[in-house]
Amino acid sequence: MKDNTFRGAAAIAGIGHAGLGNAAGFTEMEILAQASARAVADAGLRMSDIDGLCTCSASATMWAMPVAEYLGIKPTFIDSTMLGGSSFVAHLAPAVHALMSGECNAVLVCYGSTQRSGTMNRAAVGKMRAALDPQPFEAPYEPLQPITAYALAAARHMHEYGTTREQLAQVAVSAREWAQLNPDAWSRDPLSLDQVLAARPVCDPLTVRDCCLLTDGAGAFVLVRSDRARDLAQPPVYVLGNATEVWHRQISSMQDLTVTAASRSGPRALAQAGLQVPDVDLVCLYDAFTINVLLFLEDLGFCPKGEGGRFVEGGRIGPGGSLPVNTNGGGLSFGHPGMYGVFLVLEAVAQLRGQAGARQRSADIALVHGNGATLSSQSTAVLGTAAAL
Repeated sequence: MKDNTFRGAAAIAGIGHAGLGNAAGFTEMEILAQASARAVADAGLRMSDIDGLCTCSASATMWAMPVAEYLGIKPTFIDSTMLGGSSFVAHLAPAVHALMSGECNAVLVCYGSTQRSGTMNRAAVGKMRAALDPQPFEAPYEPLQPITAYALAAARHMHEYGTTREQLAQVAVSAREWAQLNPDAWSRDPLSLDQVLAARPVCDPLTVRDCCLLTDGAGAFVLVRSDRARDLAQPPVYVLGNATEVWHRQISSMQDLTVTAASRSGPRALAQAGLQVPDVDLVCLYDAFTINVLLFLEDLGFCPKGEGGRFVEGGRIGPGGSLPVNTNGGGLSFGHPGMYGVFLVLEAVAQLRGQAGARQRSADIALVHGNGATLSSQSTAVLGTAAAL
């Protein structure tokens, strides 16, 4: 049954981040708390007003418990569903429903990671995740996950549709051009197509510049019912639609390496919002790897299947292009602290509020799309200003 009451029932009222890039000297809990405090203050609320909590972590299975304890809150609604990087986009729907039902009045969605500066190195994290999340059909071959999985998808797309290395590289170049307009971005040096192509190979056909950064960072946002949001400190950004799909866990179980579950979550979220692709002004895509952007542009309906490479040519998704994509620099240049999804939401909100500084683009409707694991979980959200209601 179609839920028409969901559209615009709740709004994002506050956003905050902390520890971007390198948070040496702080724990992930400490920077999460800093980002959360900033988001709550941005909304004009107090931490004691928060009675809903959505959070998860790659390094802890019961993360919501210590987070609630550390923040000193007593939530009546909790969602700690872990779907990888898409989790914080997927948290929108249950949070909105909890607000609609009256189960709670203000939901904090928060995340923090010190994977760059922390004491646990990347290899140790990889071993820990493998132990917690065994992949029996792939583990015996010792792939360099998740890079191997995304390289496999990229190679298949190139084989099937003639996608070129230059087209993949254009995604990284456009992301860097946006990052150069963002003082909070980790990588802001000029980046050319030739530099991407000549960068250190990681897993054929991808080079290190086709892969996301390894940074620290925390992000948070606060959701309230729309009637309350209109009386708070910031212009409300309304949740118009949200849909999540999971089709597989292991990349070897993916039916078609060039088609993701975004092909279902995207149309569902847009239908819930009562909108179509041409209505979207701004797109925030989970770009853990350059191939992600091509796949998601296709699956979400911005171009036909197989046309993603040609779509991004000539800087079409960069500053000055016809479709602004990842205006903060994305996971490729802004930062990627393990799970990036919360920062997609923060950038969309900043743009819709008109608070994005030099990278600001005119927008009333933003599409946010999160990805988790190895193209495994896909969650799409449509956000809008009051003009979009």
